[in-house]
Amino acid sequence: MNKKLFTTGLIGTVIAALCCFTPILVVLLGAVGLSSIVGWLDYVLLPALAIFVAITLYAIFTGRAKHKRDA
Repeated sequence: MNKKLFTTGLIGTVIAALCCFTPILVVLLGAVGLSSIVGWLDYVLLPALAIFVAITLYAIFTGRAKHKRDA
């Protein structure tokens, strides 16, 4: 398994999930005066979450295929 790709996907998934499902990003943007872009967060965060989940799954499945091929 490509550890760097897996780690990148996993960290990105966790950060995107925290920002999507908890109000962390909304509170931070409100604190710095950028609350006007809160309405656009779903257009960015949901695709980002999907992309990072896809990267993580790709790293897992290519690692499994390589493991089977080497065995």
